[in-house]
Amino acid sequence: METELKDLKSQPSQKPPPQPPLQPIVTNDDVPLLKNSETHDSSNRNSNSNSNINSGDNNNLDELEKKFAAYVRHDVYGTMGRGELPLGEKFLLGIALVTLVPVRVVLAMTLLVLYYLICRICTLFSAPNREEEEEENGQEDYAHMGGWRRSVIVQCGRSLSRAMLFVFGFYWIKETYRIPHSTPQGKEEYEEPERPGAIISNHVSYIDILYHMYSSFPSFVAKRSVGKLPLVGLISKCLGCVYVQRESKSSDFKGVSGVVTERVIEAYQNKSAPMMMLFPEGTTTNGDYLLPFKTGAFLSKVPVRPVILRYPYRRFSPAWDSISGVRHVIYLLCQFVNHLEVVRLPIYCPSQQEKDDPKLYASNVRRLMASEGNLIMSDIGLPEKRVYHAALNGNNSLPSVLHQKDD
Repeated sequence: METELKDLKSQPSQKPPPQPPLQPIVTNDDVPLLKNSETHDSSNRNSNSNSNINSGDNNNLDELEKKFAAYVRHDVYGTMGRGELPLGEKFLLGIALVTLVPVRVVLAMTLLVLYYLICRICTLFSAPNREEEEEENGQEDYAHMGGWRRSVIVQCGRSLSRAMLFVFGFYWIKETYRIPHSTPQGKEEYEEPERPGAIISNHVSYIDILYHMYSSFPSFVAKRSVGKLPLVGLISKCLGCVYVQRESKSSDFKGVSGVVTERVIEAYQNKSAPMMMLFPEGTTTNGDYLLPFKTGAFLSKVPVRPVILRYPYRRFSPAWDSISGVRHVIYLLCQFVNHLEVVRLPIYCPSQQEKDDPKLYASNVRRLMASEGNLIMSDIGLPEKRVYHAALNGNNSLPSVLHQKDD
């Protein structure tokens, strides 16, 4: 018995094997935009599996950005404005939030209210312009008023629009008038008509509207809800905006398209009529690409004025592509200086072949603008932009989105 006890004492005590330390779960806040189902698994994932998930998300993001390159942001603030900012940028952003932003908000609201009051006074006791077919579609405007009322609305609108751009940090605007390299044969100098029927511009940001208001104070095509907004609604009617219900698939499209065509022809034939400003891409891009043009702007068969807008930047891009409106406005107001470059091309007169084929007319104007503005032509449009936004917000599964255009 004693021998057995000695043997037991001589054996080393066996301790339970040490438990491996718990591995932290990597949430990868830098890429909260792409919600992969694997990231929501149980917390017993080890570090190797988490790194595989993160690398898979990054690969998916790269592939997504290649497919939807026209809507991808490349500034310091990253995709959807949610990127990880460097320390210096956070410092500048904090200073601007407490000093620059409040001043700019007060000044911008003051200018907006001031112009609203001017429009309200000038439209007192005046009925808006309506036609029977336009009234059914909710179309009405004060842009066809004459006399001193119209002059005050236009001149004050242009001046206050430039002041608003100044408040937003666009202190200098570089404007260039460029004659295309290819001129009509047999003409030593390029001759153009006195007045186009419409201005055709690429669409990058809501700042585009402020610039064109300052430059030529034209009429725009806007959502029908814009006409019902406080302050802005009356201003849009003074601009002579044509309202459209984008989500509607009814015959309302024909009515709006007809109104736009009539307004373009009227502007070409009548110098006192308001000019039409059209964004044929139908949505905004990151400023480096040019989307396919819709033909509605070219059905009138009259000359148009191409205008190219570029927004050079160092930190924050003013392009309104994949970032929310509120976040975009805040970041824009935080920039001490913003830049805008404008290239105005000569009035484009369509040939007889282009008049007979609006698609050819639109395509040729698009090619000219892409060439003169160093823009990349893309074949995607608004539906792809919605798919891209849905994927960034995690509303679509990435594999189905990535293979959608290939199917």
